[in-house]
Amino acid sequence: MLDVRRMRVLREVAAQRSFSAAAEKLGYTQSAVSQQIAALEREAGATLIERNPRGMRLTDAGEALVRHADTILVRLAEAEAELDAIAGLRGGRLRLASFPTAGATLMPEAVADFSKRHPGVELSLAESEPDESLLRLKAGELDLALVDDGPPVRMDDEEVDYIDLLEDPLYLALAKDHPLATRRRLRFQDLAAEAWIQGSSACSCTRQLQLACSAAGYEPRAAFESDDFGVVQGLVAAGVGVALIPGLALVNARPDIVIRSIGAKPPVRRIMAATLANGYRSPAMAEMLETLERIAAAYGAKTPELAAVS
Repeated sequence: MLDVRRMRVLREVAAQRSFSAAAEKLGYTQSAVSQQIAALEREAGATLIERNPRGMRLTDAGEALVRHADTILVRLAEAEAELDAIAGLRGGRLRLASFPTAGATLMPEAVADFSKRHPGVELSLAESEPDESLLRLKAGELDLALVDDGPPVRMDDEEVDYIDLLEDPLYLALAKDHPLATRRRLRFQDLAAEAWIQGSSACSCTRQLQLACSAAGYEPRAAFESDDFGVVQGLVAAGVGVALIPGLALVNARPDIVIRSIGAKPPVRRIMAATLANGYRSPAMAEMLETLERIAAAYGAKTPELAAVS
């Protein structure tokens, strides 16, 4: 294999048309330059420079190698500059994904904050549910994904690192005229006879509902199913059932439903950032994780507007 440093010496000798001038330009001794050229000729298996009493000239092989050396050295300089830019957060890219409720709350603020501070880093964002995001992460199509702790997410998955960002509380949503809407304290036991609107089996909220109702001594009666919290709120407003809705999905709560906290310790879903385990964590990824943690902490301090009770 040809040594790039020796190719640099050859290019300088060709430019200066002199071993001594090239040595002075490079800060080498003339003997060192001669040794470098001799070693490069051995690597190339060809004579690169012909020496004669009147000076020196490049052979055809030498001319060809200098042309390639110019291209190689330019590309190496570009690579070094790009690496320096990535290390300094002035370049590179970060491919992100998020499930809808985090994609409508945490992620936009994180992207805006990050882009303002590091405009040279290219960001992309795809919306996908945790199961799809994890497959794409493992396939190398994503660098970072926001997921929750629903059934598709296996915490013992050795291929993925999970970074906790937020515990997102689940709130009870009732129609405004529901008999329980103004009760001072609500427990899951009070809702045993209710029809529930729940998500699919892959939804973290569905699992939390089932666990909470089981602890209260019953199995929830699922009347309707939707993973779209806009649809869920609409069904609640229509009075056909009650639902558990996470705080991040209540940023734009409908005015015709009532939001209540339930139980002494309401159920929560965990929001996490997922990255490849043992993978390279670029400066951009480390900075995005710090940004997400900061923004998630601010969201964790917020609570949706809860209904007043008498």
